[in-house]
Amino acid sequence: MDVELAQSEAVYAHYLDHQQDRVRAKLMYGVLAARIRPVLRFTARDHLVRAVRSGRPLLIAANHVSERDPLVLAAAGFRSPIRSRIGHMRVLAKDELFEEAGQRRKIDTLGGIPVFRQKDHGVRAAAEAGRQMFGVCVERMVRGDSIAVFPEGTCNEGDVTQLQKLGTGIGHIAYRALKAGVDVSLVSAGIAYPHRDDRARPIVTFGDPVDLTRFKDETPAALTRMIQGDLQGVVDEVCRVAV
Repeated sequence: MDVELAQSEAVYAHYLDHQQDRVRAKLMYGVLAARIRPVLRFTARDHLVRAVRSGRPLLIAANHVSERDPLVLAAAGFRSPIRSRIGHMRVLAKDELFEEAGQRRKIDTLGGIPVFRQKDHGVRAAAEAGRQMFGVCVERMVRGDSIAVFPEGTCNEGDVTQLQKLGTGIGHIAYRALKAGVDVSLVSAGIAYPHRDDRARPIVTFGDPVDLTRFKDETPAALTRMIQGDLQGVVDEVCRVAV
């Protein structure tokens, strides 16, 4: 089955139940960690350990400043307390990454779920696929999986110290998961490259987990604004040490 917008229903039916080989997943994450060697920082490492051990699904939100970011985040995840979630971690990735068969196998092993972006397919065409994608994310979280998102949607080509405005997709995922009774913890991850050179050894800061059940009565837009504020705070932290 090809990952194409015209058959998005079949695509998301597949990724609703797809399970990567957990041994291969851990191996791939480990190889990335050894190659990339990200420098890790934590706002409150003990709180992150507690959130991971709680068994609650994590909603990981990361900023996007380089095409390397998904691999960097995977490498950082392996070196962090989040490692134990590998094999039960889903990562939203643009659909074009699933086009070539060899690359798709790698993305599938990393836990990828394709996203048909509005900027690539148009608002109307991508809207229904987006709703289907939200449904898959929520069901995976109901089953205990965690979800990683780059909610800016595209690389920041401007001032990397300031987040671009987040799309409301991450707010919709959080909102629907909370309405489904999932106790979700938000973990913001700030990625930066020293001297803004994405060939340099990256720095990743994990923020203090936020219990989103405190915001279960908020709208998707309000949740998105809250996530933007939390992620911006972590980006501020990582950028301070990456200059």
